[in-house]
Amino acid sequence: MAYSMTAFSRQTLDAAWGSLQLELRSVNQRYLEPHFRLPESLRDLEPGFREALRTRLARGKVECQLRFDPAAAGESLSVNRERLAELNRALHEVRAELPDAPMPDALALLDHPGVVDTQGADLDTVKREALALFDTALDDLIAGRAREGERLAELIRSRLDGVRAQVATVRELLPQILERQRSQLIERLEAFKAELDPQRIEAEVALLAQKADVDEELDRLEIHIAEIERQLKQKGPIGRRLDFLMQELNREANTLSSKAVVADTTRCAVELKVLIEQMREQIQNLE
Repeated sequence: MAYSMTAFSRQTLDAAWGSLQLELRSVNQRYLEPHFRLPESLRDLEPGFREALRTRLARGKVECQLRFDPAAAGESLSVNRERLAELNRALHEVRAELPDAPMPDALALLDHPGVVDTQGADLDTVKREALALFDTALDDLIAGRAREGERLAELIRSRLDGVRAQVATVRELLPQILERQRSQLIERLEAFKAELDPQRIEAEVALLAQKADVDEELDRLEIHIAEIERQLKQKGPIGRRLDFLMQELNREANTLSSKAVVADTTRCAVELKVLIEQMREQIQNLE
């Protein structure tokens, strides 16, 4: 199954101790690149989140944002005196080094992480629920990547059908191309009133046929088509392999274009390039 790298999931949880909202969003990226925005009180959840992403995803830029709103605990605030003392010592050290540096006011100190204790919320419970919420969001994100990946695979398969049709068209045209070259050569010789040497004509026709021979290119195009279809059925990341196969398809299309001696072959080569580029753009989104 093909997986897209683009998806989004938002999960929420309301409880007596407060509420959690977790968002996961992923976009295209060559490697797996996670970014986290977590509350200071839940910062130690990041290693577990990171490992879960590494285990289940291979590529993509993944942004994780967790919000924690504790339930109201009345009018009183509980100050963590130990934390406040540590902050005070740090501020005095800063003042000693930078006498002109502005010092924060009391309200700013209260807003510093850890100075005001969260009342009514058992952080161990909150962390367990946040981990479970992350697992749910990750399941949902992967399901979304799978749905979009399957749609992308369908688009790629439809373009492959177009590539296959162009290959068949060129194969069908090859005998006509050779005969047309033969006729054109004879017409040019007759126009110059040249004595027609059958052996020389056949040698010239053979040379032109060799230059226009694209059987190998067509064979390789069909091999690449079969491999792309096989990759679309594989488990695990396939984006890089498919991107490489697009380069190979494009290489054969360029050779086909350079060997084109009639307008029909040129048109087929151009159409092949268009189809390959359309597939390549979609493959950039695949994991």
